[in-house]
Amino acid sequence: MKKSSKKGLKIAAITIGCIALAVAAGFGTYRIKNRIDSKKYNLITLDTSSLPAPQEPVRDDFVQLKNVRMHYVVYGSGEQPLVLIHGNGGSAKSLAEAASYLANDYTVYVIESRCHGQSSDPGTIDYESMADDTAQFIAAMKLRKPYIMGHSDGGIIALTLAARYPDIPGAIISCGANTSPKTMKPYFIIGVKFNNMFHHDKLNDMMLTLPDITAEMLGEITAPTYIVAGEHDIMRLSDTAYMYRKIPDSRIAIIKGAGHSTYMSHDGKQAYVLAKGFFDTL
Repeated sequence: MKKSSKKGLKIAAITIGCIALAVAAGFGTYRIKNRIDSKKYNLITLDTSSLPAPQEPVRDDFVQLKNVRMHYVVYGSGEQPLVLIHGNGGSAKSLAEAASYLANDYTVYVIESRCHGQSSDPGTIDYESMADDTAQFIAAMKLRKPYIMGHSDGGIIALTLAARYPDIPGAIISCGANTSPKTMKPYFIIGVKFNNMFHHDKLNDMMLTLPDITAEMLGEITAPTYIVAGEHDIMRLSDTAYMYRKIPDSRIAIIKGAGHSTYMSHDGKQAYVLAKGFFDTL
């Protein structure tokens, strides 16, 4: 091996090692900080010991919107419509288990955002465009005052939609959302930047540059809103509390022991209990 090649490998190894140490240090600090912060908020547990039987989907289809051919899956036939929105890099499969339980109480529409799953890629992606897509989907399905539940990016889309179109949603559950990339934990940002060095794409870029949710936007939301995060989420709990304080008709819950996805895309049973616990009070 040439001397220059050996030197390059050594530099790469040192760089990776430094990043790994930074991630480990940041993660440790983050866990300690979140354990302290979580005591300030409404820390809850989700009891999944008694649940209805999961239901199979009743329709798998596409709808042509203004700029996107959107894929969606429907579960259940309840009177109240519920739209589920997955996170960055997800698909309808991410929330399939949650939808299968929620189908016992609602007609559930699991949509796939632009550039995700089987939905088309119009070339651009941002939260305003995805909120507009979701509003167009709701209009195309002729849904009246649907409940909207979103996880991570889906939670941001739900909040953005509620601010831009306050008359559309009947209620909102926003899980694991954030107002700015600066409110994500440092170890997560480091990981995204490192991944972007080897697999650059617009979904990673969006995480590093968006969202930009202002206090003014949050103040425009009139629908009853449940702001939710995991006790060990990748988002700062102070940001979760900030959204709760700025939305006029809102409640907050921190899921005890949960991470970013453990109570949503990784455990649809918990998502069911969370949603029912809020929607049944409206």
